[in-house]
Amino acid sequence: MKNPWNSGWALVLALLLGGCATVPDTAVQATGGRAVEYAVAGQGAPVVVFENGLGGTLEWWAKVWPEVARDTTVLAYNRAGYGKSEASPEARDGAHIVEELRALLRERGLAPPYILVGHSLGGLYMQWFARRYPQELAALVLVDSAHPHQLKGAGDPQSWPWLLKWTFGVLSSETAKRELAAVDATGESVLGLAADPAVPVFVLSALRPMGVSSALADDANRKRADIANLYPHARQVWVDSDHGIPLEKPEAVVAAIREAMGVARRSP
Repeated sequence: MKNPWNSGWALVLALLLGGCATVPDTAVQATGGRAVEYAVAGQGAPVVVFENGLGGTLEWWAKVWPEVARDTTVLAYNRAGYGKSEASPEARDGAHIVEELRALLRERGLAPPYILVGHSLGGLYMQWFARRYPQELAALVLVDSAHPHQLKGAGDPQSWPWLLKWTFGVLSSETAKRELAAVDATGESVLGLAADPAVPVFVLSALRPMGVSSALADDANRKRADIANLYPHARQVWVDSDHGIPLEKPEAVVAAIREAMGVARRSP
């Protein structure tokens, strides 16, 4: 059996790599009646907003954060149930998560348009945000993002290798399990919303997993390649990295954000 860690989306990677670096000056404040952990730095517009993958915390952006903060305002945060952010009884689908993020942005006085940057499952949430509120976007940057049909077909968790299922079950939090259970609903909701062709989209895709061969890996790699097809005018860049691009190749993420920023600042 091929190594499940190289199977494409690598759902458990965030559970194993968290805490490798830190984002400075985090704060915890009440938003919508719930404690939320976040960090804001830099000055200027458009505001760059980071969304973490499944099981990941804002530390995943620690190597990207200081570079982008030199150019503009940046916000990273922990979704409900991660880090010091209080868990939420609300559904853990994209719609609820995006509305909680928008509330945080309003509370912090960070006005649109935004450059949304999402890694893994966070990329699926940012796709929902971009399609539901295109008027609030300057650009969308997807970092080895989950596909709306990530858990369909061979990606169905019931078809995962036993080691992957066991590891996810043992290492993941209740919040992560609730998010995973809502992925299909979020994906269908994303595809039910039209993508605005006026929103610039940049797709970073991990190149190394493409050499892995198994039913799960092949399925994940097809979906990895198909992400750009969901956004006909997207620019896709293949990064010499595994799934953890923000930690392994942060310079690729910084470059994509700066390109998005340049496009946004040239637009009316």
